[in-house]
Amino acid sequence: MHKTTLEQWSLLEHVVEAGSFAKAAELTNRSQSSVSYNLALLQERLGVALLVAEGRRAVLTPAGELLLNQVKPLLKAFAYVETRAATLKSGMRTRIDLMVDSIFPRRRLFAILREFQQRYPQTQVRLTEVLENTRADALNNEADVMVLTRRQDITGLGEWLMNVDFVAVAHRDHPLFSLPAPLNEEMLRPWPLVQIADSQQAARAAGESWTFSTIDAAIEAVMYQVGYGWLPEERIQPQLEQGVLKMLPLGHGTRRATPLHLIVKRSLAPLDEQVDTLLRLFSQEPSSPPATL
Repeated sequence: MHKTTLEQWSLLEHVVEAGSFAKAAELTNRSQSSVSYNLALLQERLGVALLVAEGRRAVLTPAGELLLNQVKPLLKAFAYVETRAATLKSGMRTRIDLMVDSIFPRRRLFAILREFQQRYPQTQVRLTEVLENTRADALNNEADVMVLTRRQDITGLGEWLMNVDFVAVAHRDHPLFSLPAPLNEEMLRPWPLVQIADSQQAARAAGESWTFSTIDAAIEAVMYQVGYGWLPEERIQPQLEQGVLKMLPLGHGTRRATPLHLIVKRSLAPLDEQVDTLLRLFSQEPSSPPATL
């Protein structure tokens, strides 16, 4: 058996924060004698003085400060457990499975998740990122909420959400920029086309193409002059602003748009509060971009 209880340590924390036994008693709906008894018992069982009087205030001794700091994480964890139990009792959702195409703008995604976490701290979001060419049978494992390029093959209720712009780019030192503009397909053909997975959007009938399984790998390949490619504009905005990557002066087709759809699992109807909130956050127009670190 433990010599002390979380309740006693919680009372100690309240006394320190309030500055007196009387104020702590008011905050915890206890009598002052009950607070005094529990803290006296706590110190007796530890064999260490935790509090000392300074004028009318009760302050921690050095030993009391050290021990209370070690206990505070336990108090917070225990409060979290109790809040979690209350959430379960109320029937509120404790987890949402979210599937998002990897081309969805990262800044907007994490701004949405941050806002959702602030509103529902007891609901976990399990995020899975997928590529647009992910097999339909894998997608049909069905997350609760999905943001995907393909509307077909998905057994859910959804609607168009946004278009993601892809732009044709190459490293600023790529030989393509030494050719006379505008560039046409014959001028592009000698150089490798960097593609993301099996995207049909950037496929061409002839010529060499290099395929990468992630957007980040495709971006790095273009950065290292492996080839040129159509990349998500939002993901390469810093490189474009710095001039490291440049848009290719094509005669046509420099910019391409890929639609994303917001889909909710059909079996969730009617929607619960958390899913409805997450859908509304995705549907909102993005405000000013969040601060970057």
